[in-house]
Amino acid sequence: MSSLVGTATLAAQKFIDLITLKACREPKETPLTPEDIVGVLEGRGWEAEIVKAADMEGMVDVCPKGILKCVDGRGSDNEAMAGPKMAGGIYAIAHNRHTTSIEGLKAITKEVAAKGHVPSVHGDHSSDMMGCGFFKLWLTGRFDDMGYPRPEFDADQGAKAVKEAGGFIEMHHGSHEEKVVLINLVENKTLEPQEDDQRFIVDGWAAGKFDLDVPSFLVAAAATVEMLGGPKKAKLIVA
Repeated sequence: MSSLVGTATLAAQKFIDLITLKACREPKETPLTPEDIVGVLEGRGWEAEIVKAADMEGMVDVCPKGILKCVDGRGSDNEAMAGPKMAGGIYAIAHNRHTTSIEGLKAITKEVAAKGHVPSVHGDHSSDMMGCGFFKLWLTGRFDDMGYPRPEFDADQGAKAVKEAGGFIEMHHGSHEEKVVLINLVENKTLEPQEDDQRFIVDGWAAGKFDLDVPSFLVAAAATVEMLGGPKKAKLIVA
């Protein structure tokens, strides 16, 4: 476990070093580029490539009725799949902002709804609300070395708070068989999960919509895939 956490910490530092280097070279703030992301992933032993949205089958417009859901590629009891995708659903926002309280989680739930999306978190058929791998990693301290404080609530309490604040609880089923991580950078576009051809889907553009720290958001997503034993293979989708 310690080696995995160390790898995640190294990734975070690489992103910080990259941003610092760019800031020294250029007087104005420079956004993280797809090439930057590919370079960092390859440095971590990933295979990564940049692809055009026009060449990606299944790209759809984000729908206000689609849930802002986890990147999980398994089957689901939810059919409204055309919402943005983040690790853990809205837990990704709380995690990135170091929001650890129930009241903070409820506020994020309402914020997501106010910005035109259906907020959600999920469980699964075998572990109930602990079936979200991202939340389990967060709760059990696997992100501690990256500087993320643990939530002050458990999985059941978190789900209850999201539901009380107007959010949706999704339940996944089946085993993880994701073959690739799709990191979508095309604003207001997404892909829908396919149970029979699983992939992790990360809508990187959505981090900007919620004013998140984008490098940290992407590092956390990559670290999650690694710590859960997922594929170290990514496609970055650009316009």
